[in-house]
Amino acid sequence: MDFMIEAVKSLFLILSALFPIVDPLGGSPIFLAMTREYSPSTRRALSWRIAMNSFFLLVGSYFIGTHILTFFGISLPVVQVGGGLIVISTGWALLKRGSSDGQKGAQSLQPEDPFHNAFYPLTLPLTVGPGSISVAITLGANAPHHKGFDLLSILTAIVGSVLLSASIFLCYGFADRLARIVGPTGMTVILQLTSFLLVCIGVQIAWNGVSALLIALPMHTR
Repeated sequence: MDFMIEAVKSLFLILSALFPIVDPLGGSPIFLAMTREYSPSTRRALSWRIAMNSFFLLVGSYFIGTHILTFFGISLPVVQVGGGLIVISTGWALLKRGSSDGQKGAQSLQPEDPFHNAFYPLTLPLTVGPGSISVAITLGANAPHHKGFDLLSILTAIVGSVLLSASIFLCYGFADRLARIVGPTGMTVILQLTSFLLVCIGVQIAWNGVSALLIALPMHTR
């Protein structure tokens, strides 16, 4: 029973930490704007591919993220700075499109090859960005590893990633229904606000990394 209670707490921690950062509901207007010319069936197939990519990214970051960073000698603050700059660039590009050429910008993803952009930029960094990856790495590094709980810890991380991926598929796959509810003007407003928030999130992620590097700087100069 103690193990089960610990597993439920770990699952709640994973979902509460990652869901607001992944934010599939907030990312659905951007996804819809970038796949405007796709048919609903193609958009749902692409949403499924993005959800699968997100699952493997989150699970990989959780279990082996710290080992990969250690192998390449990269610190987590550096990942935050680099990833934050990518998020800023992506959000700024979306913000510059504006309402007048939103459809022109959506043509950058060609329906002839709908899965070409499934990983970049639709999965990384628009869905599972550096913020999500850094949080997943941190959760994995601080996961309980005491005797007899490793299996439950692994299952908890997998179940949490499955739930997050399912929410991504639902929000992206049925984003067109949201567009019909709020209308073209509402979607333009939501897209512009979401793009601005994406820039702000990128700045915050980069600043978190810069702050950590500045704090660690006196230790390296001694």
